[in-house]
Amino acid sequence: MSRSQSLALAAAYFDDGRFLSDLERRVACPTESDGGTVPPSLAQYLRDEMAPTLTPLGFDCQILQNPSPRGGPLLIARRVEDPALPTVLTYGHGDVVNGQVGKWRAGLAPWRVTVEDGKWYGRGTADNKGQHTVNLGGLAAAIAARDGKLGYNVTVLIETGEEAGSPGLNDFCAAQAQALEAELFIGCDGPRVRADLPTLFLGSRGMVNFTLSLRCRERAYHSGNWGGVITNPATVLANALASMVDARGVLGVEGLRAPAVTDAVRAALDGLPIGGDVNDPALDPAWGEPGMTPAERLVAWNTLEVLALGAGSAERPVNAIPPAAVAHCQLRFVVGTDWTNLARHLRRHLDERGFQAIDIDVTMQTAATRLDVEHPWVRWAQGSLAGTTGDAPAVMPNLAGSLPNDAFADVLGLPTLWVPHSYPACAQHGPDEHLLPAIAREGLQIMAGLYWDLGEAGAPWRA
Repeated sequence: MSRSQSLALAAAYFDDGRFLSDLERRVACPTESDGGTVPPSLAQYLRDEMAPTLTPLGFDCQILQNPSPRGGPLLIARRVEDPALPTVLTYGHGDVVNGQVGKWRAGLAPWRVTVEDGKWYGRGTADNKGQHTVNLGGLAAAIAARDGKLGYNVTVLIETGEEAGSPGLNDFCAAQAQALEAELFIGCDGPRVRADLPTLFLGSRGMVNFTLSLRCRERAYHSGNWGGVITNPATVLANALASMVDARGVLGVEGLRAPAVTDAVRAALDGLPIGGDVNDPALDPAWGEPGMTPAERLVAWNTLEVLALGAGSAERPVNAIPPAAVAHCQLRFVVGTDWTNLARHLRRHLDERGFQAIDIDVTMQTAATRLDVEHPWVRWAQGSLAGTTGDAPAVMPNLAGSLPNDAFADVLGLPTLWVPHSYPACAQHGPDEHLLPAIAREGLQIMAGLYWDLGEAGAPWRA
């Protein structure tokens, strides 16, 4: 067979309804992982959905326990044609965020795929069940097109704790390094830059969530009787935040600012569109680091966001000075940031400005990763995507959001390529999450082309 036949098989999987049938069955399994427990549905998804999908393709499947009690089980599926051949590792996650039953608009539900107005609604359609169904469907097409002989080995890793912060994933990869040994990593998650623009990204920004809190007393006091003579913690905290990030969103904490953007990264981002889809918010040209394009501010720079503020009762304020105030914040950062010392940098910054009483609590954190934009695998993947779609893909040095890519880039030491099959307005993590079927169909062909091209002589396996 030929490359074009591989793409045709992938399109047929979509056109004859098998893709939708598989997705409906997978969405119906309520694999919520962000509730603080490990529900039985996580193992069920691996056992009843993933293993039966992979076994007929020649994979040997193992479902293994997570080394963290907070994390769900993981599946390693290996398809070895010859131990002497190179191996590609691919990844997806079978878990989803909570379904938010009752908050979806009329006619929609989280655990049912609803086809409506050119969109397929349901929890996990975009993140990540739809995307790993695209990935595995493209792989199956390439296997069939090559009559069962790809010319390389494939290992599939499916985790069930990504939406809970991937607890245990790094330790699992370290412990299973031999089983996961490969020359290349390919994953499908996250959004395209824009719905109509196939995208390749090479890593992700890191993330550290932290909480600032200040408690001055045990209860509120009347603002008329005590205003002007007792400290207002909300006022103090607001001023502390203003010293950390200014009114234009510019990060002001020394030690947490991004390193200079390299020429190669700047060139990769030149002309990259940000926003523009119907449901995207309008960009604010005055927001963020001055002297940068929107793409550079979003992808190649650090941002400090205030996610939530609390003091008193915002819903029903009373004439009283609140006893305490809290701010939940987040740093999104790129490779080269001294993020592991975030608490130390914040402490010094706050202390130097007289905010010694504010407490700092670091919670969730994920490392930043980025494959060199000039790596041979990047050029190869660009060529593969262009060969399938007819147009050059958008290349992002890293996703603006965060993914557990450090498990693959740092722990396993692999070059990492991510090919997303969603778009920014997919409503992931919220009510009305949806997949665009046009992207899914094109994505199936993109993945079939990638897996075909990995078996060709031009693939830089030894790069």
